[in-house]
Amino acid sequence: MEGLLLHSTNMKEQNYNNHRKFYPPHHFIFLPLLILLEIFGIYKIGNDSDHQLIWILFSIVIFLLFYLALMTRQHYALGLQNRMVILEFKQRYFEIFNKRSDEVAEQLRFDQIAALRFAYDDEFKELLYKALHENISGNEIKRSIKNWRADRLRI
Repeated sequence: MEGLLLHSTNMKEQNYNNHRKFYPPHHFIFLPLLILLEIFGIYKIGNDSDHQLIWILFSIVIFLLFYLALMTRQHYALGLQNRMVILEFKQRYFEIFNKRSDEVAEQLRFDQIAALRFAYDDEFKELLYKALHENISGNEIKRSIKNWRADRLRI
């Protein structure tokens, strides 16, 4: 856990264009392999009439594995992460304004709350006001940030 909290000094500065994160074994090995196996299975359905039923079942199983891999990973990781982002917003709001944030948080959409975490306190106040009164989107909030506050722990 301690290693997660340390930031490398040679890491590239985070901004709007590079803030998304990938998990290489999942995104660039496991999922592409499943896609290739699915393509192969569909190809074999049309080209191996003696074993067509086996290739149909193979393709169905590979598709289900692909679907489950995507949905399970997304569901658990993002659900937990979203809860943490909301809690972080509430804590930060309390630290800045010395007031509970329940009423304010209920007026915001999640995309707005998530985007605000990239702003330092001075911009946070301004962008929070715009989110509440002008209903700007999370993407507009991110694009408006002049001094990007990196989130290197995003899953």
